[in-house]
Amino acid sequence: MFIERVAKKGKMSRAEAKRAVELVFGEVEAGLKASKKTGKYTIGTFGTFAVTKRKARKGRNPRTGEPIKIKASKSLRFRPSAQLKTAAGC
Repeated sequence: MFIERVAKKGKMSRAEAKRAVELVFGEVEAGLKASKKTGKYTIGTFGTFAVTKRKARKGRNPRTGEPIKIKASKSLRFRPSAQLKTAAGC
């Protein structure tokens, strides 16, 4: 659905729209990989993608109540810009 809307608004074929969208998302991915120090990638009036780290911790198995170890992991977060929030009515 997203590809079709881009194709219609951009007056291009579906294949061209798909390539354009994949190019944009590929650039976001490359930007996140390149920004190892900050872990952030900002797209102007759209928002900021950030890689956050979660420490290892203890948890519980909800079925048995048995304690378990949860490994450290990374998570991708998105913070929308003020303009995007306004456009969405937030």
